[in-house]
Amino acid sequence: MSHLRTLRNERGEVLLARARWCSSYWCRLRGLMFRRSLPEDEGLIFVYGRESALETSIHMLFMAFPIAAIWLDAQGRVVDKVLAKPWRLAYVPKRAAQYVIEACPALLERVQIGEKLTFSALE
Repeated sequence: MSHLRTLRNERGEVLLARARWCSSYWCRLRGLMFRRSLPEDEGLIFVYGRESALETSIHMLFMAFPIAAIWLDAQGRVVDKVLAKPWRLAYVPKRAAQYVIEACPALLERVQIGEKLTFSALE
């Protein structure tokens, strides 16, 4: 099974052509730390075993650039989004989430709170 997914909105539009599926502790821990940049069509999807606000919080330590952080509930609905800036200690979603998407800041303009997103494996 591929660790890459395509992220789409309710209209079927591709939001991220290549998003890495991060379900392991180590993948989630590393995230985008120490990277110098991120292509606009790429990102990470952090996957957790249950909905939680605390467990899905993120930090921006050792980050060199701002990112879009988008939290989704178990059904894929956007529950919060924020522009996460480098070297901030923590960002916690306003509501419990099961998925966190990290991508280029431009994604924030293309996603609305309450909207349902889907991810499908790349073939």
